[in-house]
Amino acid sequence: MQFNIITIFPEIFDSYFNESIIGRAQKEKKIKIKAHDLRKWTKDKHRTVDDTPYGGGAGMVMKADVIYKALRALRSKKKKEKRKIVLLSAKGKRWDQAMAKKYSKLDNVIFVCGRYEGVDERVKEFIDEEISIGDYVLTGGELGAMVMIDSITRLLPGVLGNKESAKDESHSQPGVLEYPQYTKPETITAERKKYSVPKVLLSGNHAEIKKWREEHKKRS
Repeated sequence: MQFNIITIFPEIFDSYFNESIIGRAQKEKKIKIKAHDLRKWTKDKHRTVDDTPYGGGAGMVMKADVIYKALRALRSKKKKEKRKIVLLSAKGKRWDQAMAKKYSKLDNVIFVCGRYEGVDERVKEFIDEEISIGDYVLTGGELGAMVMIDSITRLLPGVLGNKESAKDESHSQPGVLEYPQYTKPETITAERKKYSVPKVLLSGNHAEIKKWREEHKKRS
């Protein structure tokens, strides 16, 4: 699966995507991630990607013509490729696990990461979806792209190693959160108080353990 990211800060992704599960998925060629510097598609000597808003107002707005040139260059010519072009925006549809599952069936996702006061509204003519990762405002779309890529990648076959890993975790079913997890040691002491693992998890009785876990899932 291919992820293409249009941004003015391409190096911002390196430290996270080169580590852990995402880094391993790239080494094993299960995914490809490429961050593209939007300034590559500018024509002027200052490599301008933004300008003042028509009608006045604070801040700067990212230019539609430059973003369009980037999208035109990155769109695959493969007719049968399943692809989505996403604009990260605080005004977009809320990202969730169900959407991550749908996106995990695609071949290519292109992300447009806005900055400043946002992007020229005409960019929406060239995208498929406008997506937000939450009801708050970030300084740019880069974190949103990272969240989406992470949540999609871990659903791809073979990425987590054990295919059961994603089966019972939070949001694998709508409105359901995963049961509590414990590991060794069996008892810990903190501030003169002992905290122990529930006895049923130590019993070896798989039917009772399954029942306990089902009862301790949180449902909204």
